[in-house]
Amino acid sequence: MPFAKQPCVSPERRGRRNKTFIDTFPYFYKIGNMETLNAAELLAALGHESRLAIFRLLVEAGPEGMNASAIAEKLDLPGATLSFHLSHLSRVGLIKGERESRFIHYSAEYGTMDELIAFLTSNCCQGEACLPKTAACATTAKRRAKIAKP
Repeated sequence: MPFAKQPCVSPERRGRRNKTFIDTFPYFYKIGNMETLNAAELLAALGHESRLAIFRLLVEAGPEGMNASAIAEKLDLPGATLSFHLSHLSRVGLIKGERESRFIHYSAEYGTMDELIAFLTSNCCQGEACLPKTAACATTAKRRAKIAKP
């Protein structure tokens, strides 16, 4: 019995239990794997020279961000190339774009960046400060610990 012939309606919606229906939720829901896969996807997106340059430029621009034409001018990228890289960064959640009349204004997603840095440094050096730049990095857990201590 091929899977392509099966309807895409859950057994609960049909009101009866279908023995051939595969319930994917319990089998593929793993928090640790999702975090690792998400981090790998984010790092892969930043693994291209142009996308890394775009992301760093938007981080430097601050929460107000920049429009696409200013990014293209600063980085000397053709419009089609820039559009491709912006859509990829937006798809993985590292940046967001907001339409303002005819232009799209892009800014970095600082929450996603913060979570990625926190994921990468969460178990660094068995919880002790080892590198000056890593120790100075304020991850989410470190900031939450500072807020809880007052």
